[in-house]
Amino acid sequence: MPKKSTLATEEDEEQSIVESIYEAVIDQRLAPGTKLSEAALCEAFGVGRMRIRRSLLVLASREVIELQPNRGAFVACPTAKQALEIFEARLILEPPMADLAAQRAKAADVKDLEQHLIKESAARNAGNRREAIRLSGQFHNSLATVAGNAVMLRMVKDLVTRSSLIIGMFGDSGITNCRDDEHAGIIHALRSADGKLAKKLMAEHLKHIKDHLNLDRPRGDVKDLVSLFKLT
Repeated sequence: MPKKSTLATEEDEEQSIVESIYEAVIDQRLAPGTKLSEAALCEAFGVGRMRIRRSLLVLASREVIELQPNRGAFVACPTAKQALEIFEARLILEPPMADLAAQRAKAADVKDLEQHLIKESAARNAGNRREAIRLSGQFHNSLATVAGNAVMLRMVKDLVTRSSLIIGMFGDSGITNCRDDEHAGIIHALRSADGKLAKKLMAEHLKHIKDHLNLDRPRGDVKDLVSLFKLT
């Protein structure tokens, strides 16, 4: 039976592989539809096929890649229709949620959101696209928590997870589509307990993100995965 330390090392290595591939997708270094050759990934990361296959299964569970029978693994390729449907759902759900959050927010909630905004700004200033997108999504999840509706929270978390990947793949090539001033405006509405303003700003914010998606981005160019991921 493998020792615990050995299992921990294997899990750490697999997590590192998962994060490296996810980061390459979010950073737009791997286009949607790109084939992920197991042999090339084995060479790049210096591990066996089973380690790569387990890592790919994790990525598939997060909808970052698609596993196609008899064809292999490919970077997920959401259609324009799927992307627009996700943001359509967010536009129906999140503005009323922001209204509720403004009605129910306590001073401590507003302070926590302000601290979160500092972290978002730091990630952008550091040029960390993946972290900036993650924190931007977390901001929306935090608002849902403040709104105090468990059903909304579950739905928002699911939509944010799916749209974060879409933003990474199809958003502007800059750090992220979520701008500090837009999140700051929503926080201001919560501080003022202005539900109507929070609802309006959230709708404008989500439309801004949707309008800056480039759903015609080229897909699936063959990449030299060894050069892309080769550990130094």
